[in-house]
Amino acid sequence: MAELFLFSIAESLITKLASHAFQEASRVVGLYHHLRDLKKTLSLVKAVLLDAEQKQEHNHELQEWLSQLKSVFYDAQDVLDEFECQTLRKHVLKAHGTIKDEVSHFFSSSNPLVFRSKMAQQIKDVSKRLDKVAADRHKFGLRIIDVDTRVVHRRDTSRMTHSRVSDSDVIGREHDKEKIIELLMQQNPNDHDKSLSVIPIVGIGGLGKTTLAKFVFNDKRIDECFSLKMWVCVSDDFDINQLIIKIINSANDASAPLRQQNLNMVDLEQLQNHLRSKLAGQKFLLVLDDVWNDDRVKWVELRNLIQEGVAGSKILVTTRIDSIASMMGTVTSHKLQSLSPENSLSLFVKWAFKEGEEEKHPHFVNIGKEIVNKCKGVPLAVRTLGSLLFSKFEANEWEYVRDNEIWNLPQKKDDILAVLKLSYDFLPSYLRQCFALFSLYPKDYEFRSVEVARLWEALGVLAPPRKNETPEDVVKQYLDELLSRSFLQDFIDGGTICQFKIHDLVHDLALFVAEDECLLLNSHIQNIPENIWHLSFAEYNFLENSFTSKSVAVRTIMFSNGAEVANVEALLNTCVSKFKFLRVLDLRDSTCKTLPRSIGKLKHLRYFSIQNNRNIKRLPNSICKLQNLQLLNVLGCEELEALPKGLRKLISLRHLDITTKQTVFPYSPLKFPALKTLYVADCHSLKSLPLEVTNFPELETLIVKDCVNLDLDLWKDHHEEQNPKLKLKLVGLWRLPQPVALPQWLQETANSLQSLFMMNCDNLGMLPEWLSTMTNLKVLIISDCPKLISLPDNIHHLTALEYLQISDCPELCKKCQPHVGEFWPKISHIKHVFIEEPEKLEEEEDA
Repeated sequence: MAELFLFSIAESLITKLASHAFQEASRVVGLYHHLRDLKKTLSLVKAVLLDAEQKQEHNHELQEWLSQLKSVFYDAQDVLDEFECQTLRKHVLKAHGTIKDEVSHFFSSSNPLVFRSKMAQQIKDVSKRLDKVAADRHKFGLRIIDVDTRVVHRRDTSRMTHSRVSDSDVIGREHDKEKIIELLMQQNPNDHDKSLSVIPIVGIGGLGKTTLAKFVFNDKRIDECFSLKMWVCVSDDFDINQLIIKIINSANDASAPLRQQNLNMVDLEQLQNHLRSKLAGQKFLLVLDDVWNDDRVKWVELRNLIQEGVAGSKILVTTRIDSIASMMGTVTSHKLQSLSPENSLSLFVKWAFKEGEEEKHPHFVNIGKEIVNKCKGVPLAVRTLGSLLFSKFEANEWEYVRDNEIWNLPQKKDDILAVLKLSYDFLPSYLRQCFALFSLYPKDYEFRSVEVARLWEALGVLAPPRKNETPEDVVKQYLDELLSRSFLQDFIDGGTICQFKIHDLVHDLALFVAEDECLLLNSHIQNIPENIWHLSFAEYNFLENSFTSKSVAVRTIMFSNGAEVANVEALLNTCVSKFKFLRVLDLRDSTCKTLPRSIGKLKHLRYFSIQNNRNIKRLPNSICKLQNLQLLNVLGCEELEALPKGLRKLISLRHLDITTKQTVFPYSPLKFPALKTLYVADCHSLKSLPLEVTNFPELETLIVKDCVNLDLDLWKDHHEEQNPKLKLKLVGLWRLPQPVALPQWLQETANSLQSLFMMNCDNLGMLPEWLSTMTNLKVLIISDCPKLISLPDNIHHLTALEYLQISDCPELCKKCQPHVGEFWPKISHIKHVFIEEPEKLEEEEDA
């Protein structure tokens, strides 16, 4: 399945080769023509990849061709990364190198002459392999498709639906049915209003949207309300001509259907006239089932053609995608929820047993309850597993289904995995790799957008940000799109930071599509396949024995569940010796006391974390050789005495999360040119932060937590208007006893700050009037600041503020109570306001 990512990989390689910085650097070392030829071949291959990805499922030879391409693509990534490493190293040497460093560099393999020769040979090798594989593309008759414009047109007839359903087959949807029927039977407020009401039903694949629509369609009340009923399965094809033909055929009397070929010969004007004559004077219900089209122009064109019915005509739409429902709907979408455990079990029994047979097999029913749990209320999953066990009476067969992941079980073409995979097939290429990486986390994992963003960024699966965009903006767009397509759930949008989960069945889908590339290890897996690229460990006791001598492709090693790593030194030695192209190394909760100096050889490393290591006291200076490093996380390393002095050499560092015993922040006259996020926590000796914009020209997020001696106003003695301003977008102040007021420098961020969090600041007594000048502030959270009793008089000037939360501030909460508090008029314009109720505060005080 990993071959489905190739289009986005090819795009990223071509984008890198086409960048001005890369072309300039390639000219300097005399490799411009080599890289230009590589880019040309990549473009030729990329042009046919989308067609190849769509056709590979039933063509083993094509699958093998794509697998060969994947291997070459990843090697090309490594070669280009090697080139970038050398360029970064030259920058660092120029800025910070001593004569000793330069002499050492000259006599190493990084010597410009040696490097040029080595790189030229590597690029020639990759180009030669790519040329050889690319030449075979003609064997498969592949079409050129330059732009990934999902939806993919598959013409999968197995997805064609009809309107027939037996009421006895529908369990647990009575409430939904009544709600939809109520909407359908509502009269328009204006009897002369002929505008069509469109009612969308939205939900994850397999949740029962089509079944619910059938349940409604066949109700006698609908027959009495509408003189004409039509059912059209739209699926992935939103061709206007074909849809008109389907609607006409559905409107025709079943005893006198028009021949499809006759309609195909009629021009569009005649078809439209035919459709109008069918709908004229009729109060109709049209069901458009399984809609994937997000092109509003097409939808408006169709809608305008079917406005001919009388007032009260309705359209019922089923779709998996929120944005499509919003585009088409005239009322709020009906979000279909999961079945209750009781209804799920009833449905399972119906599919697993003949009627009444379950009473003879209570033991199997008990196992069935456990099987139903893994279906998480999705009816198609219940049906799939129930039908798999129909008339089977061996305990081991039931236990096998209970104990295995759904994606490991036998599947038919219309079962749950196929239905869910259809949602995946409709994802644009750039989202597929990102989605697949969810498989590295355990089920029920609570994701945070910051964590996801850093992983995606480190692995290079994000599209380059457009002008005035950041990688974080791109991540937000990706998450919004995945949410819209029902891949995410329990989504909480906190502005700059979001959190969410994914449904267990969606997690199964991620495991399925990523099985060739990503692996979440547990005690059931004894060996790691050779071609795995991304590894996540749930356990560590078999760590060293898991790697084969050929496991050189590994790009990611992480402990997503915080499993304790007993022998980190041995693991790191393995990483350095075998995985020289490692990008992500997350050793959170490890217990080692030192790190080996050899870590400096992992020059491709982008992401390194030893978060919550309670033993380590020093980091080796060699860590400062990691010029590609984007994230360094030593948060919660309470024994860490100091960070290396050469930290300034990490010129690619974007995220720095630190806990240290230092009294002074580890900086030098050199700025941190790329740093976007600074998270400082549990630095109990730290007295000041050097928040000069000259030190942090790109800093956007600052979080300071549990720094008891930190005086936030000590960072500079004066402020001049002509000085450059900080560009902070998010500031979080958490458990800081020092400040009695917000630091004056925060006023500098008036034009950029979007989110401000103040939590557990015991002595914070007032908010300054200049807070009302924060014209871009969207999120303001104030929690557990008991001395804070008022808001600025002009807080109503914060017109961009969308989210305000105040809790554990007794006096302030009372004054901000909706409709009755004295400050309510100042904050009532805010879209989302959450104020803790005084009664709750009093209960807590009494307790």
